Amino acid sequence: MQLSLNRPGEYLFVRKVDAAAITVVDRELRRSFVLAPDRAIEDWPVGAVGELDEATVAPILELTPAVVILGSGPRLVFPSQQVLAAFLKRGIGLEVMDNAAAARTFNVLVSEGRRVVAAFILPPA
Repeated sequence: MQLSLNRPGEYLFVRKVDAAAITVVDRELRRSFVLAPDRAIEDWPVGAVGELDEATVAPILELTPAVVILGSGPRLVFPSQQVLAAFLKRGIGLEVMDNAAAARTFNVLVSEGRRVVAAFILPPA
């Protein structure tokens, strides 16, 4: 049996997740970042869910997603009610998951052509 790599070329996807890094296509990222199908916003200044506020979610909202997947790190941690409300009042769905689940969900939704953005929180180095 011959195996071949099926690599979509038209959008970004998560290849690997571990506790300290996430690999997007072939680039390993070790700092929190925001991922859309067509771009990554690196060095997103969030080291923990508790640091989320209007200023830190602004880059996500500027991408005008239909749904946002928040990778809260290695464990599931929900943001404050104020952060949840920022998405709700704009009609944007927000799903909170650990990073591994967020990566899997992002990959599925982006492969379906959905307007999805994922924000991954990685611990500071």
